[in-house]
Amino acid sequence: MTAEAKTRRASASRGIRHVFVKDLTLDARIGIYETEKLKPQRIIVNIDLSVQENDGPMPDDISHVVSYEIVVKKVEAIVAEGHINLVETMAEKFAEACLKDKRVIAVRVSVEKPDIVPNARSVGVEIERVRG
Repeated sequence: MTAEAKTRRASASRGIRHVFVKDLTLDARIGIYETEKLKPQRIIVNIDLSVQENDGPMPDDISHVVSYEIVVKKVEAIVAEGHINLVETMAEKFAEACLKDKRVIAVRVSVEKPDIVPNARSVGVEIERVRG
């Protein structure tokens, strides 16, 4: 199993936990077509973080964990910055923001646009980025 594959699941022996956000639905200014630039459109964001756990027992204190609330706030802040042409660019920005926390060793991000192709549930992109 590759090092990257090992980060994809929680593991007590490797000290990895997963922090995730599933199906976060936001209105975003995204798209390359003029009609997409006129108004925000719905996106669905999924983020899965592979987090290196601390040695020893963990205190019951939010400051000792990677907080999903902070992840959501980072995503919302990026969306609020303004128009982005590509879902790929948006996914990269989300991944980069998550990897700023040194405890995050890998991140998987998907960005979906559910209202673009009438006969598809959604379209989008998924990326995975690994520290170093």
